Amino acid sequence: MTMKKKLRVGVLASGRGTDLQSIIDASEKKMIDAEVVVVISDNKDAFALKRAEKHNIKSFFVDPHKRSREEHEKMIDEILRKNDVELVVGAGYMRILSPSFIRKWYGKLINIHPSLLPSFKGIDGQGDALKYGVKISGCTTHFMDEKMDHGPIILQAAVKVLPDDDRDTLAARILEVEHQILPRTIQLFAQGRLRIDGRKVIILPGDSWTEKYRQIPGVLYSYGY
Repeated sequence: MTMKKKLRVGVLASGRGTDLQSIIDASEKKMIDAEVVVVISDNKDAFALKRAEKHNIKSFFVDPHKRSREEHEKMIDEILRKNDVELVVGAGYMRILSPSFIRKWYGKLINIHPSLLPSFKGIDGQGDALKYGVKISGCTTHFMDEKMDHGPIILQAAVKVLPDDDRDTLAARILEVEHQILPRTIQLFAQGRLRIDGRKVIILPGDSWTEKYRQIPGVLYSYGY
């Protein structure tokens, strides 16, 4: 019996790396046919790097301040290719990738964002949602394109905004759902079930995590979860 080949995932992260941890956990629990083989950060103090080390995953700090943007991204690209990465995941990566980098990896480059795109793009989706007074927020996974938080949407999950929410409480509840839809998105990619059709992502028929794993009460999961 031959072992099924696991999708080789490279993760870009700038901070705590909780989304990274959700991928590692899902891989170790065999929820996804994928494994993180390399973690790259633009922040030498990112806890994401320590998470990688703990799980014996190759980790790299690529300093963005000592080289041009082109040189910085060339180094990232080289690391990804040397490690035979098949899917690149932005998991709290705080640098905007250049159009040339996006074009090299288009269709193999996904991101997670803490809002229901196209609403509340940028670095504080949760805080912006609260300031605007919306009643429902959530999170989105999408293929990256040449515009920030813009590419074709894969999965979304809606989270209620409670009357007494502040930014931290809302962000914590959204983050819990991010830790579900990001590994699920990776599994859909690993299964070959994602097709980009213009602005739409078509999810081909297959298994459903709504039937296999826990759902958080009050959260609305999009088709494909």
